[in-house]
Amino acid sequence: MREDKNFFIVDKSVLPEIFLKVMEVKNLLESGKEKTVQDAVAKVGISRSAFYKYRDAVYPLYENTRGKTVTVSVNLDDSPGLLSSILNSIADAGANILTINQTIPINGIANVTITIETNDMKGDMSTFVKKIESIHGVQTFKIIARE
Repeated sequence: MREDKNFFIVDKSVLPEIFLKVMEVKNLLESGKEKTVQDAVAKVGISRSAFYKYRDAVYPLYENTRGKTVTVSVNLDDSPGLLSSILNSIADAGANILTINQTIPINGIANVTITIETNDMKGDMSTFVKKIESIHGVQTFKIIARE
């Protein structure tokens, strides 16, 4: 079952400090400046449990993905034409598809990992995500990597 998600744009000056520190830990880990979560949280001054509590809920504004490579993971029903609908939506948004990897459907659900280039993308990433999530048969849509 798909969970409803609401996204907000909030000026970082009004965010609780914990959210900013979680982002700092994520940046340290992604950049390779710190190798382990334990080292990164110690450097930033938060607990590991606080990091794990918020790490999947705090992201920089999607606009940071413009002009970059984005990898998404989509769980979808095993229905004829569904992947084609998703690929058409990506093309309609002006994104360039670099790779597509699909698993064999298990229990009627297939996972597809798609890497796209967002240089010429029209609109914002939030609208794009909502459009893909609204396609009938899409169970989950998640951004898993950005470069």
